[in-house]
Amino acid sequence: MATMGGLSNLGSGVVGMSGRQAVTPALGTRQFRLGAVRLPLLSPGRIYTCGITPYDVTHLGHAATFLWSDVCATAMRLTGVDVVTCRNVTDVDDVLTSAAAARGRHYDEFALSQEFLFEQDMSALQVRRPDHEPRARHHVAHVIALASALLAYKKAYVRDGYVFFRGSAVPEEFGIGREEALQLSREFGDNPDDPRRDDPFDVEVWRPSDETHPAWPSPWGWGRPGWHAECAAMAHAHLGPGFDVLAGGADLVFPHHAYQIALGEAASRITHLARGRLAVGQVGINGAKMAKSTGNLVLVSDLLQKHRPAAIRLLVLDRRWADPWEYRPELLVTAEERLDRLYSAAGRPADNSTAAEAVVDALLADLDVPTALNVAEEAGGDAARVLLRTLRLDGVVL
Repeated sequence: MATMGGLSNLGSGVVGMSGRQAVTPALGTRQFRLGAVRLPLLSPGRIYTCGITPYDVTHLGHAATFLWSDVCATAMRLTGVDVVTCRNVTDVDDVLTSAAAARGRHYDEFALSQEFLFEQDMSALQVRRPDHEPRARHHVAHVIALASALLAYKKAYVRDGYVFFRGSAVPEEFGIGREEALQLSREFGDNPDDPRRDDPFDVEVWRPSDETHPAWPSPWGWGRPGWHAECAAMAHAHLGPGFDVLAGGADLVFPHHAYQIALGEAASRITHLARGRLAVGQVGINGAKMAKSTGNLVLVSDLLQKHRPAAIRLLVLDRRWADPWEYRPELLVTAEERLDRLYSAAGRPADNSTAAEAVVDALLADLDVPTALNVAEEAGGDAARVLLRTLRLDGVVL
């Protein structure tokens, strides 16, 4: 029986009846669901992942976001479509500039050294390299164009060298109460009390730079982009005015993702910047969020010295993607044991196409990895091999 690959691999077509072999019906019939949203996919599917600010090493909380984004792209490909992936690097950021200055290094050179370490960790974890890896410092012109469009549509205003986006409605649109929104804005380095703003929830699209910060020329003077505007501009530059999935940590839902979406929709006049959202549950340790800012970290590089990369992948993926969870060392022991059971199951000669399809169906139904794992371990054979290959737990180097 002939099999059907991705939509771009159907060839030139067949003339006459003799070449029309029976085919598997998967192409075009499999549907992908993310959360409560069904996402019928055109080809290519497009996924944008909010990437790193490269000022420190990679911790397990970071890795969780990028592993789930990787699995989401893989599941989208199971429907038969090609998938284009984009993961940005926020290399224009005040925290990065300060970290570089503390080490006596230029911000962009320091960022590149941290990116190298990050990429080593992602490669070891078998995270597929994205098709596009835009850096904020290469997209300043795109931010200037974004700001100009917002000004033309009266969605922004200029004051003292700043361009502010009119964001008063953003918290309510994303279901965030005023006091919580103010608190979250401050936690993420915004300044809602800035008297230059018409409203506390207006945010910087462009801001002036003093001598300690990188600066570029603009119609509003020398300055640098705002954080939310960087992602909005980079996504538009590489995926167009709208895409299928916006991925990132759950802690970025507000303010970052909310404003990225609001900026992109206001500038392009579309209704939905992203049709689906993958807000990956936070990883904690000792009762607190795992974060660089607190030093409350489990480093991927440390885990890789003691555990198989596939076991670390399994540790992260053996749960629902939106659920927050606490890291404990014994969980990695459990993951190692389950990985061995899956390898044993894959070695059984069972040829059960129904179970293998059930694995695929589970992954397409909101990335339900726990169900897929249970089916694979119980049925063994083809089902286990499909799961190990699809989740890249099989040890095959990309």
